[in-house]
Amino acid sequence: MSAVAAERAPAKRSVAASIWRFVRRHVLTVYSLLFFIYLLLPIAVVVLFSFNNPPGKFNYTWSGFTWNNWRYWNGPPGIQSAIFLSLQIALIASLVATALGAMIALALVRYRFRFRAATNILIFLPLSTPEIVLGASLLTLFLNFTFVPFGRVTILIAHVMFCVSFAVVTVKARLIGFDRHLEEAAMDLGANELKTFQKVTLPLIMPAVLAAFLLCFAISVDDFVVTYFVAGSSVTFPVYVWGAARVGAPAQVNVIGTAIFLIAISGALANVLIQMRREKHA
Repeated sequence: MSAVAAERAPAKRSVAASIWRFVRRHVLTVYSLLFFIYLLLPIAVVVLFSFNNPPGKFNYTWSGFTWNNWRYWNGPPGIQSAIFLSLQIALIASLVATALGAMIALALVRYRFRFRAATNILIFLPLSTPEIVLGASLLTLFLNFTFVPFGRVTILIAHVMFCVSFAVVTVKARLIGFDRHLEEAAMDLGANELKTFQKVTLPLIMPAVLAAFLLCFAISVDDFVVTYFVAGSSVTFPVYVWGAARVGAPAQVNVIGTAIFLIAISGALANVLIQMRREKHA
């Protein structure tokens, strides 16, 4: 019996050691999978309940599968105008913020000027300021400027203001590792500053510019706190969701949320694929 026990002991130790090696080798992978599941679970619920067929106004319990929510996505009154306003403001604000952010990032990385450090601090202030403080401050500002009516204009100004910081940070990260010798080579071959920027600099930083645009677009469409302070009578999609949730959010809200999520993911994947293709052919 002692000989049998002695043979089983090393076998048990070897099995335990194998299990421990497996856990130690894959613990980071398992942790990452659990983390992403935790992040994506609420989104999965939103997608699932976009196909729900609730008997009343409240889309909180599963009642049955239906395509009608997607067919009649603009059924609830006011939702179509709200989503169109959000998309319109997000598109304009993202374009303006990305253009301004790219130019500011170029100035901060390429040039030394007197108030460069102060400009860096001011760029990061909207990122670190709580949204409710930012919204209240903008409300006070626009109340003093009585010639600016609350609505689309104030929402657009507010969105450009806080989106510029995200655009600067994104483009600046790309410019820090930029090889200036490529621009110098182009200028040695006869290209002027504008031609060098068009043919060399802009194509090389374009992935960062596209990433900044997508980030600004997502932040603008999603913003509620700042928009609520400066919207006036205008209703964007997040403001509409907040108002609808008090009396029962329709399932079409989940439909719009799912559509925005899918469009954002598609844009991000397209940007990654473009970068991979450019690196492959470089």
